Amino acid sequence: MVTAIVGANWGDEGKGKLTDMLAEESDIIVRFQGGSNAGHTIVNEYGKFALHILPSGVFYRHTTSVIGNGVALNIPDLFREINGIVERGVPMPKMKVSDRAQIVMPYHILFDEYEEERLAGKSFGSTKSGIAPFFSDKFAKVGIQVSELFDEELLREKLESVCVQKNILLEHLYHKPLLKVDELMDTLREYRKMVEPYVCDVSAYLYEAQKQGRRILLEGQLGSLKDPDHGIFPMVTSSSTLAGYGAVGAGLPPYEIKRIVAVVKAYSSAVGAGEFVSEIFGDEAEELRRRGGDGGEYGATTGRPRRMGWFDAVASRYGCRVQGATEAALTVLDVLGYLDEIPVCVGYEIDGRVTRDFPTTASLKKAKPVYEILPGWRSDIRGITEYDELPENCRRYIEFVEKELEVPVKMVSNGPARHEIIKR
Repeated sequence: MVTAIVGANWGDEGKGKLTDMLAEESDIIVRFQGGSNAGHTIVNEYGKFALHILPSGVFYRHTTSVIGNGVALNIPDLFREINGIVERGVPMPKMKVSDRAQIVMPYHILFDEYEEERLAGKSFGSTKSGIAPFFSDKFAKVGIQVSELFDEELLREKLESVCVQKNILLEHLYHKPLLKVDELMDTLREYRKMVEPYVCDVSAYLYEAQKQGRRILLEGQLGSLKDPDHGIFPMVTSSSTLAGYGAVGAGLPPYEIKRIVAVVKAYSSAVGAGEFVSEIFGDEAEELRRRGGDGGEYGATTGRPRRMGWFDAVASRYGCRVQGATEAALTVLDVLGYLDEIPVCVGYEIDGRVTRDFPTTASLKKAKPVYEILPGWRSDIRGITEYDELPENCRRYIEFVEKELEVPVKMVSNGPARHEIIKR
């Protein structure tokens, strides 16, 4: 059986914890898109971890962690992360890396930095991980696949061609040092040494695993609203964040994805630029940010303070729909226990008309939130494991959210630790 776990919002929904939990009952965990540009925070018996490119199932001895072909593979980052968790007492994870994954090159990271610098005030709020330049190269068909590391002649030919094009931009647009083919060849030889023991035909491996009835978990990065097709374009990431892409990014038949868990936050937060209708500011935002998550709402990759807002039913319902969610998991509900009243954004007012449908970016810029106020529960719900033991107003909040999402809320997370979860 194949399960996909994906974000329904802007990312930052608490997918790491949920993935870590679902991984316990999985055999294989596959990262199918994205790169080191966003992180998942996980709290378990080994401590607190921010993973960026490693699948969130690496903490179990019984699992195999897989980097799928759809991932932007930063090889030094991957091995830095593996070494980082092993140094803290985690058993060495069993890893497989797709021979069709493409490699984030050092120049992708430089071009990301140079372009943000050039755009200055009009930048996209990039994490500067090289993701947009990487995907530009992938789709321009000048990217380098892991399998190509093992053919030196092909590699040199490819790099010579790439350097001609890149060096014109470096010299005339960015006024920065030029690339040298020999230095890049040396770097790629290093990468080859690091990755060689893990390289495999992931699609064939997963095909066999399925025939044997093994349980596969597809792990997405970021959320629906960062998808390049269905998100708040252009303030999006460069690879599809949707469960449907899991079939492509892992090399599985689409009809095998039977369960899609969309992770939804009990309030809203976002890192980086882009329209955010239910955003709040000042002391109200700072209070929510300080109490939020585990140790506050700051980006797992950038450390940037997250932008904060109330639960956005319009965006979250849309996020669940484009993910094709079969169920939702509601996270960080415990954070809201300090409030007397909790606003929920149930509609957008655009040009004097109220809509429940999520619009394209141009209309989103004009949208004003329409709130419904729900009573708070004024208590700490951490440690509660049975749904019926939650305060009445807390259950009412969950049921209101469920009605708005039009998807059953099957799990409620009420704390950062692995088993602080209520199953419904």
